[in-house]
Amino acid sequence: MSWQRLVLSCSQQAVENLSNILSELGALSVTVEPLDGDDADDPVFGEPGNPDFSLWTNCQIEILLPFEMDTDIFIKSVYALSQEVFEIHSRGILDDQDWIRLTQNQFEPIAITPDLWIVPSWHTPPNPQAINLRLDPGQAFGTGSHPTTRLCLRWLSHQALQHQHILDYGCGSGILTLAAALLGAPHPTGVDLDPVAVLTARENALRNGVNLTFYEPDQLPEVQLFDGIIANILTNPLIMLAPLLIQKLRPGGWLTLSGILESQVSRIQSAYSPQCSLVVVDHDEGWVCLHGVKQVY
Repeated sequence: MSWQRLVLSCSQQAVENLSNILSELGALSVTVEPLDGDDADDPVFGEPGNPDFSLWTNCQIEILLPFEMDTDIFIKSVYALSQEVFEIHSRGILDDQDWIRLTQNQFEPIAITPDLWIVPSWHTPPNPQAINLRLDPGQAFGTGSHPTTRLCLRWLSHQALQHQHILDYGCGSGILTLAAALLGAPHPTGVDLDPVAVLTARENALRNGVNLTFYEPDQLPEVQLFDGIIANILTNPLIMLAPLLIQKLRPGGWLTLSGILESQVSRIQSAYSPQCSLVVVDHDEGWVCLHGVKQVY
């Protein structure tokens, strides 16, 4: 078996966000190095003698992808989700080595709460009595490793979801839709504009033994209103989607949003006001989760 090798070049400011998204979208490994050896001797990541966290000025990110993955679709998804500036530095094929074992070791079970775990298929659940959502890295965002996904999962895990009709907008891998179902929501619905994500979410639902419905946006029934909507995207798309999400929410229904940096909170609050007053309910590594209830007139 062989793997596809991509090398991207970007600025130091884009590295962290890009690395997280590359992993979430199914990169089997992600390695950051100085671009073409520039600044290779400069200390980074708080090495001895330089306690400040820093990266090289110009970086390259080397990633391995499954051989069968469509790299053009993968790169388009990275552009759409990251909104970072980067270039494709090189492409190639890497011959067979024991990469599967090495890369699987990068993905360990994730404890969202003591009673909710995200467990890759090759691992035995650490807590068999917990809710164990089986999910492998794939071609859609959402494995539980990114702070924004964890924020949404934590929020869902503390809610009484029984009898609630929930929409996961921008569902990616379907992780939040699946979690809502496993936590008691009757048949939650997922929506994503990426057809690959919709197919991936359906496969993940089957893997977890849950019968769920996933749509592309134009397939979502127009007359349908929801008791709650959760959306883990990014700030600019969330601002553009504000009228649609408010329209899809019944009066008195709840709205929970993530994919938002702490510095972007006021922009999101303004976009959803006055129909829905949003407040910060959790934060993780500079990202926040906002929650509010649609006004009843």
